[in-house]
Amino acid sequence: MAKKVGRPTKYKPEMCETVLELMKEGASQFEVVAKLGICEDTFYRWKQENKEFSESIKKGVRLSQAWWEKEGRTSLRDREFNYTGWYMNMKNRFHWADKQEVKNEGNITVLVDTGISRSPGEGDDDAWLDDDDS
Repeated sequence: MAKKVGRPTKYKPEMCETVLELMKEGASQFEVVAKLGICEDTFYRWKQENKEFSESIKKGVRLSQAWWEKEGRTSLRDREFNYTGWYMNMKNRFHWADKQEVKNEGNITVLVDTGISRSPGEGDDDAWLDDDDS
């Protein structure tokens, strides 16, 4: 059996609780990285290697968004509330958009029933083509 090379991981399953505690108060993933004392590369590697850690981050993002949404909802009547800053935060962190982007690709065939029983040009009198006013 081959021996693993490199430093042992700092990852501990208890870190999932730290993630959830921070993020349920609106913390970002970057704040989690700082609190855990790891670099971003390690954070993303742990997400790939540890299902429990990955799931806690996914749940944490939902909790964080819920916290921020509640902050916005409950602060709307507060004159000191910075709505623009809050909204920009929501757009940047949680991918809120001002409008829905719709991309129409492909071909569409539309059949229209005009009530006309013949095709254009069918049965037309072509005499006007021969009309010579010279």
